Amino acid sequence: MASRTLEVDFLTRVEGEGALRIELDGAEPKRIELRIFEPPRFFESLLRGRDQHEAPDITSRICGICPVAYITSACAALEQAHGIQLRAEHVALRRLLYTGEWIESHGLHVFMLHLPDFLGLPDAMTLAKQEPTLVKNALRIKKVGNSLVRVLGGREIHPINTRVGGFYKAPEAAALAELLSELAWAEQATLEALERLAELEFPSLERDYELVALHAPDRYAIESGRIRSSSGLDIDVSDYTQHFHELQRPHSTALHSLMRLTPQSEPREYLCGPLARFVLNHSELPEDLFELAGRAGLEPNCRNPFKSILARTIEIAFACREAARIIRAYEPPSEPSVPLPPAADAVEGHGASEAPRGLLYHRYRVDTDGLITEAQIVPPTSQNQGSIERDLWDLAPELGRLPLEEATLLAERAIRNHDPCISCATHFLNLEIRRA
Repeated sequence: MASRTLEVDFLTRVEGEGALRIELDGAEPKRIELRIFEPPRFFESLLRGRDQHEAPDITSRICGICPVAYITSACAALEQAHGIQLRAEHVALRRLLYTGEWIESHGLHVFMLHLPDFLGLPDAMTLAKQEPTLVKNALRIKKVGNSLVRVLGGREIHPINTRVGGFYKAPEAAALAELLSELAWAEQATLEALERLAELEFPSLERDYELVALHAPDRYAIESGRIRSSSGLDIDVSDYTQHFHELQRPHSTALHSLMRLTPQSEPREYLCGPLARFVLNHSELPEDLFELAGRAGLEPNCRNPFKSILARTIEIAFACREAARIIRAYEPPSEPSVPLPPAADAVEGHGASEAPRGLLYHRYRVDTDGLITEAQIVPPTSQNQGSIERDLWDLAPELGRLPLEEATLLAERAIRNHDPCISCATHFLNLEIRRA
């Protein structure tokens, strides 16, 4: 069988720009490069010298799809640095805001970006012509998430009501209560869609991923938790840099991440995101949602990346239910935020939360004037780069047997499994398979 190169100049239905090149010798892969060529935006350098209170607003501009994740991780890092504890009301509101982002981001990816792949359609516009009710419901589900972010954050994109220590203004209970009927509708519509998704045909790719996600014993981890992995890692977020490190690849402006089970062990690629969260935390899901996931074909130890669409759908339903639970129990806090104490010495803090695409880590050093002297931000897509490339290595024999057009579509599908946010990683997609 001849060698060939497979190319796609720009990957569609992902956020950002990049390229992929696959060189095959027959059915054997010789080189696979996920080339992120979007220019770096240097947010870590931009933060140096800025007031610590600016970090959540500045970092939220990294992404228009998941700004709440950046706000949350930034706030958590600075709150840890100063040793302050949020009150239960603030914690609940932050989690509620995060559920809004999960609903709108997952809703966009599942129905508009990912589902067309399984139906053999080129885009969501074609899907809308064939199944207008499904697409209308998807848009309404996304709107529910946007409404949550608007009521709590002041606007739907890049919220302005959040701050280190909590919020500038607590939402009115009546404004939140108005969302309950739409949340109930969105949960039911999502579960009906899950029945449809369960009928999809999933490629038989199984990967022995090292899975990484936050974990909390009393809740499905979203806004906080300890970092766990499928091989037994269980650390506080402040120990992140002892087990995870970034490195530069020549073909990408995004840093790649590797993890070590112990500081002395060999580094390995890993995967974060909805599949990792489901496998590591499914025992914290409501029992009925876990059972529905099983009936849809999402096994407790699933390692098929194509089934990530099922995990995201379960998380939409969960986020709708969790948001409704928090709203029903909501009592406005006496104060909308907890103030930061003045620092006698320079401090360092670490924060992490579960962005829709996976673990998002922030670290800051702050001097006694409250100015940031050092910042580190590790987005989920850069952490997933190695695993995405490894998916393509494992798919390469099948890509080598398929006609060029079919091979290209399958490779694109494999990448969209992970909903890469290239601008966050900046640091995606033109697919090139070369066959000599």
